[in-house]
Amino acid sequence: MPRLSLLLLAAVPAAVALDLLAPEQHTAVFVVSAVAILPLAGYIGRATETLAARLGSGLGGLLNATFGNAAELIIGALALRRGLTDLVKASLTGSIIGNVLLVFGLCALVGGIKHPPVQRFNRTAAGLGSTMLLLSAIGLTVPAVFHFLAKARGSDVELTLDTEIAVVLLVTYVASLVFTLKTHRGLYTSDRNEHATDAVWPAVAMLCGATIGVAWMSELLVGSVSEAARALGMSELFVGVVIVAIAGNAAEHYTAVVMAARNQMDVAIGIAVGSSTQIALFVAPTLVFLSYVISPAPMDLLFTVFELVAVGIAVLTITLIAHDGETHWMEGVQLLAVYMILALGFYFLPVRAFR
Repeated sequence: MPRLSLLLLAAVPAAVALDLLAPEQHTAVFVVSAVAILPLAGYIGRATETLAARLGSGLGGLLNATFGNAAELIIGALALRRGLTDLVKASLTGSIIGNVLLVFGLCALVGGIKHPPVQRFNRTAAGLGSTMLLLSAIGLTVPAVFHFLAKARGSDVELTLDTEIAVVLLVTYVASLVFTLKTHRGLYTSDRNEHATDAVWPAVAMLCGATIGVAWMSELLVGSVSEAARALGMSELFVGVVIVAIAGNAAEHYTAVVMAARNQMDVAIGIAVGSSTQIALFVAPTLVFLSYVISPAPMDLLFTVFELVAVGIAVLTITLIAHDGETHWMEGVQLLAVYMILALGFYFLPVRAFR
């Protein structure tokens, strides 16, 4: 292991010590926790690369997205327990748009510069991913439309609708796993290396251990950044959509860009699009169900208009770029530009616009 990784890894106990001994030092806890995530994300990247070589790029990306979103799920559950449902929903929105715009934008930019003129990926798998994202957008939009027409926020009918939509999303996600892992496995494992010498189980152990570490550090980071953001006058919506989402998904962000730099675009797009799909179809419904148990009040699926517009724009953009099965660095610039525009909109959005 490089000496720099060992040095950065020392930030993990340092972050824990700061949180225990000086929890009021929010800025210090935030910085040290963010640094601690970097080497842990590197471990996830190495483990995913090993598993991708053995299982195929599609399954490697699926595994990375799953373990990467474990941190998001843990952060969401902890926030729900504190009654921060608006922050949880904002972080879900930020994860969806961040993965398809920020992460894949960086993948296309970095990969395109290192491997010109174009990089290619599995068009069928990418098409399925973008279609699932469209379904996700529909599932998140219907509660808002119902609320607008029925004028019944917080009613039993609206909560029942949101819960039943969560069931549909979760069942659809399970069906997509059957498609990926069983009936159409060949689409995702055609490039696996049966003769790879790296052992699978050590990689799985590394992936599990690093994911636990990322979740722990992300929880410290989120707790500190929320207080710091409020002190700086940032809205809870911006904190959730941009800062919390980036922190909670740092591991897969890092891994996807590394894979793109190595010209493994199937893994990169599998992580970026697959992670967004998992957030909408698995993490969000799971948090809805958990909210009935651990939250002061059940969480609904009523997102703000700006959040829904942002998700729709993100889905449309990634669909247009991924439909031809290839990408280049300029498309990365375009994706990053869309993300920056949306982030600026969330930053300057008045508080009264979403309360």
